[in-house]
Amino acid sequence: MLERKPLFPNVIELNHQAGHRIGCCVYLIYDGPKWLLVDIGYEDTVDEIIDLIRELDFPLANCQTIVATHADVDHVQGLAKAKQILRTTVTAHRKAVAAMESGDRLLTFAEIAAQGISLEMPPVKVDRQVGDGDKIQVGDLSLEVWHTPGHTDSQLAFRLGDLLLSGDNIFRDGCIGAIDAHHGSDLGDFLASLERIRQSDVGWLLPSHGPPFRKDNGLIERTIERVKTYLHMADFGTCAVDWPLMDEWDRELAEGRAPE
Repeated sequence: MLERKPLFPNVIELNHQAGHRIGCCVYLIYDGPKWLLVDIGYEDTVDEIIDLIRELDFPLANCQTIVATHADVDHVQGLAKAKQILRTTVTAHRKAVAAMESGDRLLTFAEIAAQGISLEMPPVKVDRQVGDGDKIQVGDLSLEVWHTPGHTDSQLAFRLGDLLLSGDNIFRDGCIGAIDAHHGSDLGDFLASLERIRQSDVGWLLPSHGPPFRKDNGLIERTIERVKTYLHMADFGTCAVDWPLMDEWDRELAEGRAPE
């Protein structure tokens, strides 16, 4: 049996436990013998993750569910395999269901032809749909579900006491999850989700990529101000609400102004 290395009481992050990067953050939340996973990562890392869980002396039969923060391939490609091995259920937001159950490779970022990315996305049945304010129980612990759209329309975060498993909303360096119109990103929603996190009284953010960190309202505010500028930048295509340069050009054309 391996010595358990919880980041916080009742919370083990499996990359941290392994001492090397397996993939996205995979959180094992436990109370006594009962446990669940938040995300699973790629299919080719499932065996390593389950072997690690077994070595930590968590009975595989006691897995209550595997929860998907959202439907991106780097978070959920291994769900079908893990679900079969653990004989457990899958939990996700209703807006993730269609992509996960159909194995949609475009919406899940499994297929990006222009970058030569072409991954399998095994379909998996979602057994329970959750939304904002719902609770996910594991033993006597209760995860409060937050719907935090923006990166995707199905992005979830989960509060456990002073902790927020914050998904792809924000990382320790102030970066945020990828913004892409084909992916269902929405900048207005993203700003609202970041503001909700900033206004909350949680003490720690446990993201889906990278290390956990103390909630820093200054960092979040700087990120919010940066993302607000994206609303008016052509860089972000149809995720932007306008492009002020075009308004300037309209005026210059109407005035017959020559280049200066």
